Amino acid sequence: MHPLQWLGQRDRDFAALRRAGRTAIVMPAMFAVGDKVIGNAEVATFAAFGSFAMLLLVDFGGPMAERLQAQAALVIVGGVFVCMGTLAAQTVWLAAAAMAAVGFGVIFAGVVSSVLAGATTALLLAFILPVSLAGPVASVPDRLAGWGMAGGAALAAVALLWPAPVRDPLRGAAITACRALAARLRSEVAYLLSGADRQFAHDRDHAAGQADHAVRALHRAFLATPYRPTGLSTAARTVVRLVDEVTWLNTIVVQSAQRAEGAVVNRAACAVKNAAAAVLERGADLLEVTGGNSDELHAALAKLTDALTGLERSATADLPVRRVSSGSGPVAAPVPAPAPAPASEFITSLDPSFRAQELSFAVSLIARNADLTAGAERRSWRARLLGRQPEGLAGTLSAAQERAAAHVERHSVWLHNSARGAAGLGLAVLIAQLTGVQHSFWVVLGTLSVLRSNALNTGQNVVRALLGTVAGFIIGAALLAVIGTNTTVLWFVLPPVILLAGVAPAAISFAAGQAAFTLTLVILFNIIQPAGWRIGLLRIEDIALGCVVSLVVGTLFWPRGAGAALRQALAEAYADSARYLAGAVNFGMLHCDGGKPAPAAPADDAARAAAAARRLDDTFRTYLAERGAKPIPLADVTRLVTGVAALRLAADALLDLWQRDDGQAAGDRTAARNEILKTTELTKAWYDDLAGTLINGRQPREPLPHDKTADGRLIEAVRHDLLGEDGKASATAVRMIWTGGHLDAVRRLQTAIIS
Repeated sequence: MHPLQWLGQRDRDFAALRRAGRTAIVMPAMFAVGDKVIGNAEVATFAAFGSFAMLLLVDFGGPMAERLQAQAALVIVGGVFVCMGTLAAQTVWLAAAAMAAVGFGVIFAGVVSSVLAGATTALLLAFILPVSLAGPVASVPDRLAGWGMAGGAALAAVALLWPAPVRDPLRGAAITACRALAARLRSEVAYLLSGADRQFAHDRDHAAGQADHAVRALHRAFLATPYRPTGLSTAARTVVRLVDEVTWLNTIVVQSAQRAEGAVVNRAACAVKNAAAAVLERGADLLEVTGGNSDELHAALAKLTDALTGLERSATADLPVRRVSSGSGPVAAPVPAPAPAPASEFITSLDPSFRAQELSFAVSLIARNADLTAGAERRSWRARLLGRQPEGLAGTLSAAQERAAAHVERHSVWLHNSARGAAGLGLAVLIAQLTGVQHSFWVVLGTLSVLRSNALNTGQNVVRALLGTVAGFIIGAALLAVIGTNTTVLWFVLPPVILLAGVAPAAISFAAGQAAFTLTLVILFNIIQPAGWRIGLLRIEDIALGCVVSLVVGTLFWPRGAGAALRQALAEAYADSARYLAGAVNFGMLHCDGGKPAPAAPADDAARAAAAARRLDDTFRTYLAERGAKPIPLADVTRLVTGVAALRLAADALLDLWQRDDGQAAGDRTAARNEILKTTELTKAWYDDLAGTLINGRQPREPLPHDKTADGRLIEAVRHDLLGEDGKASATAVRMIWTGGHLDAVRRLQTAIIS
C-alpha cells in the first residue's frame, strides 16, 4: 500500500499531517529567531512551545474568517494566561491554586462551545508553561514576546500553509438527509395515489432505504467528535438542532407509511406530505448556500400551513360521528344514526390525518432552524459585532449561560471531568514545585496527557505514556550518542522529528506520539543547553511523577467514569422529558377550557428537559470515547439516547398542537379530558419507572399495552360531548383524538427503547 493511502486511512483528510507540517516549519523558525537572532532563552522557549500549542494542539474549522478569529482569540487569551501564570508562579500555594482554578475554568468552558473544547489543551499549555517554569516577574515581557511571535506566525501559517477546505460535515449530512426524506415522502404519496402500482412500490422502497441511510450518516457525523459539535455562532447552534429533528421526522415518516389493509387513501394527508416534501427541499436549498434568501422557504411553509388547515377541516368533516345511509353516501344533516360507528373505525379514520399533522410539525421545526441559520448568516458585520440575533433566537451570551447552567449539576460528567482535571493539574504543580524537579512543566503535561474519565482508562494511558516516553528516551539517547552535542545537526533533525510528533498520535498510537514528543523535547533542550541523554532521563522521571498524580486523582475522583454517569444522565433525561410531556398535555387540557383564562406554557419543564438532554449528550460522548468493554451494549445505549429526543419532541408537538387551538369549542370537555389525563398519568409513571430501573439496575417493566377500552371511552366522550352544531366533530374534538395519538406514539416508543 502506498504510504499516503496508509496515512489517509488513519488520518482523515490528512488533518494531522497538515497541522504537523505547519508546526515542523514554524516551530523551528520561531525557536531560531528567539535563540539565534534575539538571543533570549525565554523568548525562544515560549516562541517554540507557543507555536506547538497554537498549530499542533488545535485545528479550528469553518470558513477561513472564523478560523482566523478563533486563532486570534487563542493568541490573546493565551497571552493573558502567560502573564497570570508567571505572576502566580512566584508563590507555591498560589501557583497550585491558580492552576486548579484555570484548569477547571478552561475545561468546563468546553461545554459551551466546540471551539472552546477544541482549544482546551492549547489554552491549558499557555498557563502550564509559565506557572511551571520558574522566572521573575521581570520575565513577563520576554515570555509575552515569545508567545506573541508564535501567535503571529500561527495566524499566517493557518491562512497560507495548506489551508484545509471548509468542512461542515454536520450541515452537509443534514442537507442530504432532508433531500432524502423529501424524496421518500413524494414516493410514498405517488405510491398511494397510483393504487399500489408495483413500479411505484419499488421507487418507494428505494427512497426509504436512501432516507434511512442518510439519517444514519447524519447521526454518525453528530457523534464523531468527543464533544458536542457546535460553536457559539448562531448558525452552528441552529444546525446542530437539526439532528434530533431529522431523526424524529424519519421515525414519523416510517410510521405514517403503515396503512391498515383496505384503508381509503386520505388525500388531505397526501397533500400535507407533498407540501412537507417541498418545505424540506427548500430548506435543503437554503442550507446549501451561505446566507441565502428565505423567500422560497417561506412560500413553501405557507403552502404547508394551508394544507394542514385543509387537513383539520377534512378531519372534522369526515369523522364517522353520526352517519346515515341514503343510497349515495353519508348525509351532512345531523340526524340520528341507527348505531354509532365503532371505535376502531373512528381511530382508523383519524390515523392518517394525525400522522400528517405530526409530520408537518417536525418539518416546520426543521424549516425554522434552516431559516434561522440563513438569517444569522445574512447579518451585516456590524449586526454580528453588536450580537444582534435573528428574531426568536437567544443571544450568544444567553446561549452560553444556558449550556453552562445545564451542567452545574452534581451528576454532570462534564462537571466531574472539569473537577478531576483541576485537581490533577493543581496537585501536579504543587508536587513539581515542592520536589524541585528540573523541568516541572513536564510533570504537569504528563498529568494532563494521561488523565481520563475513569481510573481504568487513566491507568491504561499511564502504561502507554511511560512506554512511549522510555522509547523516545532510548531513541534520543542513541541519536545523541551519534550526533553528540553538535547543535547544527540537531537543528536539521528538529523539523522531521516535530513532523513525526504531530502525525504519530493519529497515524500510529498514543504511545508513539509520546515517544516522538519526548524525542522533540530532548533535541529542543539540547539545542538550548546541551546536556546529552540526561534530558531524556529527566523526562522519564517527570512523566512518571505526573502519571502517579493522574492515577491518584483518577482513583479518588469518580473512578467509575462515564458508565455510571450515563445511567444517571439517562434516568434524569427520561424523568424530566416525561414531566415535560405531562405538562404539555395538562396545558392542552386547560387551554381548551374556554371558561378559564389560558394557562401558561410549561416553559420551566421544557427548559429542564432540554438541559437534561444536553447533559445526556455530553455523557454519551464521553462514554463512547472511553476505551475498554462497554457494560451496556452500544446499540441498546443508542436506542435509549434517541428515545429521550423522541419523547421530548413529542411534548413539543403536543404543545404546538394546543397553542393553535382557540379554546372556543362548544360542549363539555370534562369526560374527554379525564380520559386523556389518565392515559398521561400511566405513561409518565412508566417512564418514571424506567428512570428508576436505569439507576438501580432492575429490569424495566413491560411496555404499556394498547388499551382499546380507554380508546373507546375517549371516543364516546368526544362523540357525546364535543360535537358542533352541525353534528360533526369540532376542531377541539380532533385535537383531543390527536393528543391521544401522540400519547399512543409515546407508548409505542417504549417497545423500541427496551427491545
